Amino acid sequence: MAPPATPAPVTVPTPAERFTFENRGYLVLENFLAPDHVARLLAAVDRAVARRRQQLALDPARARTTLVNGEKSTRLLYLLEDDPLFLELLDWPALMPYVRELLNPKFHYHASDVIVEQGRDYLNRKGDWHIDGHDRGYRALRRPIPLLQLKVGFYLSDMTQPWRGNLTVVPGSHQANLEPDPADLQRRDLFPGAVQVCAPAGTAILFHNAIWHTAAPFNRPEDGRTMLYYAYEHHWMLGAEGHWDYSPDFYNHRLSPAQRLLFHGCLFEPKEHRHFF
Repeated sequence: MAPPATPAPVTVPTPAERFTFENRGYLVLENFLAPDHVARLLAAVDRAVARRRQQLALDPARARTTLVNGEKSTRLLYLLEDDPLFLELLDWPALMPYVRELLNPKFHYHASDVIVEQGRDYLNRKGDWHIDGHDRGYRALRRPIPLLQLKVGFYLSDMTQPWRGNLTVVPGSHQANLEPDPADLQRRDLFPGAVQVCAPAGTAILFHNAIWHTAAPFNRPEDGRTMLYYAYEHHWMLGAEGHWDYSPDFYNHRLSPAQRLLFHGCLFEPKEHRHFF
């Protein structure tokens, strides 16, 4: 009797996931990070926020990279040097196949940040609908705007219910040939067909740079959200300003060999000439 057939290994992204991403402009991967990983990241966020806010109190010039929007609401830019857990997530093994297949087998890191929000600071949030990328979202290009930047958002808070600052998207809008009306971009309510991504902590959301998105308002002042964002781009694109704000020690000594390949060679000392083609 023949032995049972070994199931073929599941490759990611699956054909269904690719189809979803291509047509909707975003992909939701629930339970992508384990609960204990989420807990460690939340603790790292708390440490980083406390340290950065203390530094900001001593040096107002740090307001460029530490944005304070309330008693607790804070956004930290240039995140990778703040904690080894943030750097580890840069090339997280489970994420890399998605970035290679959806964006480019050879890609570069673009930027990362953390957003901590409390509902009391955002009960009257305006719409703030936007697309991502340089030049106001690559608007100088002919529409539909191509996939030039892959954004990855990680829910570190439970957002299984709506109206908790959930990432909110207009599915398929990355294929649009028209701009929304400017007045609609400031609406506090949602576009017809807009979707609040309701998912548990540990969820990863991958989305196209040209999809229209915002954060939903909060219904209750006691609610809050914590999100990490990482962005990747094609290797041939010009390095973003976010590449230039880390220390020389970070570039030359703290990156693994694999992580170094995600940065432009001009950042290192000595400089590295890269051959990509």
